Amino acid sequence: MKLDAIDLRILDAIQRDGRITKLALAEKAGLSPTPCWMRLRKLEKAGIVTGYHARVALRRIAPVASVMVEVALANHRQSDFERFERVIATIPEVIGCWSVGGGIDYFLKIAAPDIDAYQRLIDDLLDRELGIERYFTYIVTKTVKDETVLPVGALIGRP
Repeated sequence: MKLDAIDLRILDAIQRDGRITKLALAEKAGLSPTPCWMRLRKLEKAGIVTGYHARVALRRIAPVASVMVEVALANHRQSDFERFERVIATIPEVIGCWSVGGGIDYFLKIAAPDIDAYQRLIDDLLDRELGIERYFTYIVTKTVKDETVLPVGALIGRP
C-alpha cells in the first residue's frame, strides 16, 4: 500500500494518542471526519495499524528489573530455532525477542521483579534443554530512550 502525507499524519497521530477522537484525528490529518475515518479503517485492513495499546509505567506499580540478554544456540538447525522461539513466546517476562545475525542468535528483553527472579527464569530455560550454548546478561541501569512512535515518514523517505 502506498502511503501519502495524509496517511503519514494519521499514523503519527494515532501512535502518539491511540485514544484520539475521530474529530481530533481528522483535524490533525487535514480531512473531514468521515474520509479520515475511512483512511484509518483502510490502514487497519491493510495490516499497517495492528492494534492500540496503553503504555504502563510498571515501576509505579511494582519494582522491576529490566534485563537485556544475548543468547547463542549450540546448533543452528531450523528445528533448534523453532523450538527456542516456541518456548520464549510462552514466557510473559520475556517482553521482547529478536533473532539477529552475527555472533549471537537472539536478543531478549526481560522484565522481572528482581535479579533473583531473572536468574530463576534463566535457570529454567537452561533446564529445558533448549540448546542454549551461552548467554550474556546486561542489567538496565537507566532508560535513556524508550520510544514507541515509529518515524514512518523518515523510514519511507518522506519528511
